[in-house]
Amino acid sequence: MKRLIYQVFVWIVSITFLASCQADQGNDDQAHDLIVYGGTSGGIIAAIQAARMNKKVLLLEPSNHLGGMTTGGLVWTDYGIEETVGGLAADFYDRIKAHYQQDQAWKNDNPQREFIMNEQSRFIRSFEPSVADSIFRVMLKEENVELHMNAPLARPGGVVKEGTEIKSINLEPGTTYQGKTFIDATYEGDLMAEAGVSYHVGREPKNQYNESFAGVLGDDIGIRQPKKFFGKKVNPYDDEGNLLPGIQNVPMGEPGAGDDKIQAYNVRLCLTSDTENKIPVSKPASYDPWTYELLARWIAAVDNKEALTLDNFLKVSPVPNRKTDINDKNPFSTDYIGANWDYPEGSYASRKQIFEDHFEFTKGLIYFLGNDPRVPSQVRKEMLQYGYPKDEYVDNGNITPQIYIREARRMIGEYVMIQQDCRENTIKAHSIGIGSYGVDSHHIQRIVIEGDEVINEGNFLADHFPYEIPYESILPKKSECTNLLVPVCISSSHIAFGSLRMEPVYMILGQSAATIAALALETETPLHQLDYQEIRNRLEQNGQKLKLADINLENVDLSPL
Repeated sequence: MKRLIYQVFVWIVSITFLASCQADQGNDDQAHDLIVYGGTSGGIIAAIQAARMNKKVLLLEPSNHLGGMTTGGLVWTDYGIEETVGGLAADFYDRIKAHYQQDQAWKNDNPQREFIMNEQSRFIRSFEPSVADSIFRVMLKEENVELHMNAPLARPGGVVKEGTEIKSINLEPGTTYQGKTFIDATYEGDLMAEAGVSYHVGREPKNQYNESFAGVLGDDIGIRQPKKFFGKKVNPYDDEGNLLPGIQNVPMGEPGAGDDKIQAYNVRLCLTSDTENKIPVSKPASYDPWTYELLARWIAAVDNKEALTLDNFLKVSPVPNRKTDINDKNPFSTDYIGANWDYPEGSYASRKQIFEDHFEFTKGLIYFLGNDPRVPSQVRKEMLQYGYPKDEYVDNGNITPQIYIREARRMIGEYVMIQQDCRENTIKAHSIGIGSYGVDSHHIQRIVIEGDEVINEGNFLADHFPYEIPYESILPKKSECTNLLVPVCISSSHIAFGSLRMEPVYMILGQSAATIAALALETETPLHQLDYQEIRNRLEQNGQKLKLADINLENVDLSPL
């Protein structure tokens, strides 16, 4: 009898499994109104908005990590001017603040609490990664969004088109989904690329769009542009005349010239100083102090080493419950300059290797700062106050699984946003959101100039300035694809993308893209032919901020952070 019951159980499980597999094959009756590829913050918000408009939506995330950088360590939020943030993005940040207004959200006597909560702003700037993850999941559950993790697009062969329309997408290892409309919300733009949409990787030359900040940077471009010279005293070569690790053996390029290099990625570390929640930083198995020889030589060249603090090496921003968001700072820090140039067009295998290299570099760096005798003792002491938090990323060794993909592919769509759109030509007839962060790039290369001096090149940050983002900048060219929207790898130059790439902007554009997709389905109108007034009406009903004339910019500090 027990054996019979067991056999019936196995039969039921098998039938259920086979039925689910068949459903995954995307038969006609299983076709989705909208397929969102990429569970970044922008992708999550897009899926939620589509569900709220009663559309059958599928959210596909190629990895096992949901939320992109918003849950991946970038938890000291760069949003420029908060008055520009509306809609579901504002809802997300409102929920963050509501969470921390509860006493039970604070796990200890936290000296950062008053600073974090008493800022004179609508939103609070920082939050724990696990809290952001929880809020995103609650928002998805509220709308019953269908979510599939570990669902990478097949490359090549990931997109099936008829003419200019995407009919279905193929995932590894063979699952197919049919859809009526698609959104590429990934940082990489893989769906966009597989669909045959034009894009660019790297820096445009200055003369392409007449952008004063474009191309390889000269000595002075009129905005904050720290080249971070290491100085003549820092020898960039080993005893055999080879360049030290972390220095690229390439020419800098002529000022104003374009190239195919991209700004550095890094790992935004969430660490903690809470002794009860801290896992000490251990020596990585692959640790090699030679990786940090350039940093050691820079330290040796500093005249007043006693004045050095951890702040000279890392930007440590406070996060609730004695946690941190750690970012790059000074000549040699968490930005792994030049190690990501092959990432945008790389295979999954090569991207995985780049991910692993960034993690090994970063884990080794904080071990170096806490333990190498060439680091001043006071800096080592500060570094050793921090460790990995026991209650973050518990399924990934307590470290984020996400690296900060600051830039990869950028679409060349119906309208290309350029520097002037972010600072001068700021009013758009078909606005679907507002950006405001100053155009910004981290360093792109670390090279030797004049034979013996190491410099970092590529960094700039202008003052914050609000501007409207046009609908056409998330639309591929009509001749290339007519049922795809791209709110993350938005159509823009390297300079403009330096502002557009902020996580709140991705959320704003994700909501607008989904609203547009739903309206197109409801009215049976092609994306490129939608009536903008209908788009605007629906976006404003949903709380989106679209026009500069409608936001209050009095007493707003426009200086860069």
